[in-house]
Amino acid sequence: MNRGQVSHFIQHHYRHFNAAALMDAAKAYEMHLNEGGRMMVTLAGAMSTAELGISLAEMIRQDKISIISCTGANLEEDIMNLVAHSHYKRVPNYRDLSPKEEWELLENHYNRVTDTCIPEEEAFRRIQQHIHKIWKDAQEKGERYFPHEYMYKMLLSGVLEQYYEIDPKNSWMLAAAQKNIPIIVPGWEDSTMGNIFASYVIKGELKAYTMKSGIEYMVELSDWYRKNSGGKGIGFFQIGGGIAGDFPICVVPMMYQDLEWHDVPFWSYFCQISDSTTSYGSYSGAVPNEKITWGKLDIHTPKFIIESDATIVAPLIFAWILGW
Repeated sequence: MNRGQVSHFIQHHYRHFNAAALMDAAKAYEMHLNEGGRMMVTLAGAMSTAELGISLAEMIRQDKISIISCTGANLEEDIMNLVAHSHYKRVPNYRDLSPKEEWELLENHYNRVTDTCIPEEEAFRRIQQHIHKIWKDAQEKGERYFPHEYMYKMLLSGVLEQYYEIDPKNSWMLAAAQKNIPIIVPGWEDSTMGNIFASYVIKGELKAYTMKSGIEYMVELSDWYRKNSGGKGIGFFQIGGGIAGDFPICVVPMMYQDLEWHDVPFWSYFCQISDSTTSYGSYSGAVPNEKITWGKLDIHTPKFIIESDATIVAPLIFAWILGW
């Protein structure tokens, strides 16, 4: 591979500590793919609002990622950025905001994520009118889909193209929809669109049954894992912690221990980017070896943990894998 300037910079400068862990993890990711392996990427936090799509979308297009697990927020916020980018408000001095200033943001329909405010009307409501129609149409036909499948339908229908405010090649959800890669969205109900869907159920306009559930996601994931874990196997690249990572990694012990399918291979690569320090009872801060005791990773699984900011680290690793 002919590598670009970013890759050369990383290779020359990143030699010790978390920098070296980044380099080791990136090389092992690349080796895993070169040997025929597949990779799951999990997205916690607000990586979509951090515009990870600029690098993540290209990873999807180049088949460097086979499946994604993400929070409901990451699922929707990439699309919000796609259709309302110019209306976002950046607050560089967010640490200095008073409660009164935070309240003023609310009254002006801005929801703050660290230094970035999402515009409610242009982002949430612009999507809501279109996704509601897709939910309603499915219900009237007696059809049921997963949250990400409804999003795929909306993106591929073209109804949002009139609103695009960024280069669509920088939307990872659009890239995923075009590739039709599987997405697992545990706990979707706590997202904005999940809350909106629940409000329609409460008002009697929609039935909860129209949306497939988290248990069905686990069943779907187990089927996908069985079909794709041959050969080199499936790696696990975890950005942040929380349910986006904890839910899908459990599919292996579930199949091995609860279903007693003893031919199920462990995850064959593991890397976590996290700024959560190791502490008592913290899953996000647990060292990878703890996962051996839960039947998630093997003794010989390559394991990496990069204790740093994922908004900095993930694009650098993706740049290495893409040869940038």
